[in-house]
Amino acid sequence: MGVGKHIASETFTVGGYQWAIYFYPDGKNPEDNSAYVSVFIALASEGTDVRALFELTLLDQSGKGKHKVHSHFDRSLESGPYTLKYRGSMW
Repeated sequence: MGVGKHIASETFTVGGYQWAIYFYPDGKNPEDNSAYVSVFIALASEGTDVRALFELTLLDQSGKGKHKVHSHFDRSLESGPYTLKYRGSMW
């Protein structure tokens, strides 16, 4: 698809907020040089300082492999949830 081009999920509701998943098969930024994929969760509704706990996982097409991409739970508990500041914020 090219660097910076993405596929977006339909929006979905969790915790009273709308969210979407963005997948960049060739990476989000030119410095990724198409060597990485990028996956983000994004706040799709209005809100400020929305706190979220999440885990993103990729599953290969055969369904046999599971690869954790990112998890809030890898952070120390003292760090707390991620905070998304405004509509369109991604992590």
